[in-house]
Amino acid sequence: MTSAIDSRSSLSSQIWENVRTIVYALILAFGIRFWIAQPFRIPSSSMEPTLLVGDYIVVTKWSFGYSRFSFAPLEGVLPSGRLFGSVPERGEIVVFRPESQPTKDFVKRLVGLPGDTIRVVDGVLSIREAGASDFVEVARVPRPDLETPIGILGPVQAFEETLPNGVRYIVYDETTDGDLDNGEWLVPEGHYFMMGDNRDNSQDSRAPCPRASMGWGDVPPGPCMGAAPVGFVPADHLVGPAQFVFVSFGPETSLLPWTWVSGFRAGRFIKPVE
Repeated sequence: MTSAIDSRSSLSSQIWENVRTIVYALILAFGIRFWIAQPFRIPSSSMEPTLLVGDYIVVTKWSFGYSRFSFAPLEGVLPSGRLFGSVPERGEIVVFRPESQPTKDFVKRLVGLPGDTIRVVDGVLSIREAGASDFVEVARVPRPDLETPIGILGPVQAFEETLPNGVRYIVYDETTDGDLDNGEWLVPEGHYFMMGDNRDNSQDSRAPCPRASMGWGDVPPGPCMGAAPVGFVPADHLVGPAQFVFVSFGPETSLLPWTWVSGFRAGRFIKPVE
């Protein structure tokens, strides 16, 4: 009898230990997600060629401090403002939530800081920093040596841009006279200006009613596809900067296990985001 009792007690103890281990693991996982880093999947071509559809990126939560959007899906019950906030740098690739679409994660390049005036003329970006009297044209060098896709509007050109602080990156541009290729914006205090690297296929801060980002070869939709504007992004709505691509899978990847191997992009494994 004692042996049977001891056996049941031992089994109960083992079950409780397993449950406790699972609970601890969940607490640790959610703690890492909320306080340290969070993965995101890139679903559109708006940041090509820097980020590709099928990239999985890691975003660090502490870099800009913490806001209610750092703790999604709890943002609805948390106060506004940032804790341990720090200023992002121009040129960083940032995950954020637009005011108009606070439940959706966006990823773009931060090009405008509070007080900046952003100007785009025939696709060429210029920046007048807060307190400055003159615009500084962003250096834009054609890169015909890079392989580029065919876009919705025709052949895509690649350019290397260099921001005033020295950050360099490649952009795609299909046309210099589209809806997103001309305009001027004054960035309000406490807000940031975002642009996609795939300039003619990015829903970002440039337009009140932009064409939504689409994959190559799609048929152009009607005006704006019903997309809400992104506009200027409040500091409170920043989630964090993208640090690296930790894994990436091509469009041929599906639920079939062997496509995980054929679709795996080895060249993008643990690749820093720049």
